[in-house]
Amino acid sequence: MNGYEEFKKDIFGLTKIDLNSYKEKQMKRRIETLISKNKIDSYKNYVALIKKDKEKFEQFVNFLTINVSEFYRNPEQWQLLDKEVFPALIKKFGKNLKIWSAACSTGDEPYSLVMALSKHLPLNQIKITATDIDKQVLDKARMGLYNEKSIAAVPPEFKKKYFTQIGNSYQISNEIKRQVEFKEHNLLKDPYPTGCHLIVCRNVLIYFTEEAKEEIYRKFNAALANQGILFIGSTEQIMNYKDLNYNRMQSFFFQKN
Repeated sequence: MNGYEEFKKDIFGLTKIDLNSYKEKQMKRRIETLISKNKIDSYKNYVALIKKDKEKFEQFVNFLTINVSEFYRNPEQWQLLDKEVFPALIKKFGKNLKIWSAACSTGDEPYSLVMALSKHLPLNQIKITATDIDKQVLDKARMGLYNEKSIAAVPPEFKKKYFTQIGNSYQISNEIKRQVEFKEHNLLKDPYPTGCHLIVCRNVLIYFTEEAKEEIYRKFNAALANQGILFIGSTEQIMNYKDLNYNRMQSFFFQKN
């Protein structure tokens, strides 16, 4: 099917969604499957269809929207981060914090971190590195389009300020996106960054064996600056945290000794 470049421009004009964020080959193949399902023979005719048919427009936006993620998961932990962890980190390390969101999936976590930190620092001083092993979820994260359920726990002021409604979905603003750099990374194989002030890795390691978990927690410890903090998920615990060179700050926050 020809005319994909033109199609990307039309879609951007229609929705402000930038399809260039996606790997072209995979995205094109998926969109062409959707177009054929609607018994349409060209990109041009498909654009004409979604312009005039609200239901088909919604079907297309839903097709691009991430449905499995959640911003501000376990809000009480984010309150702790806001009231205690961020102020302590800024006091200790200054304003150029090095933050790593590991196994970031579809971007809800690093984007939540940027918004939460924006209460303490100007946006242009915030830089988050976000990594995941899965290329496709990273593409979706770069796109930043979420359903209503995903953003339910986002504080109202941020929802208003940083999200634009498109059909029944919500696009996160470029102001927030710009502060996150997404990269491919395998927690079991690839080298870890160093000198991190905060590492966030939540509700991921439950899928690993005990040995793998321990190895990853050790590597996180080595990746942290002294007194840097590891933030884990509420489904996880580090039983032998002292042996791994951590102090328990509280609930799901561990500080490197």
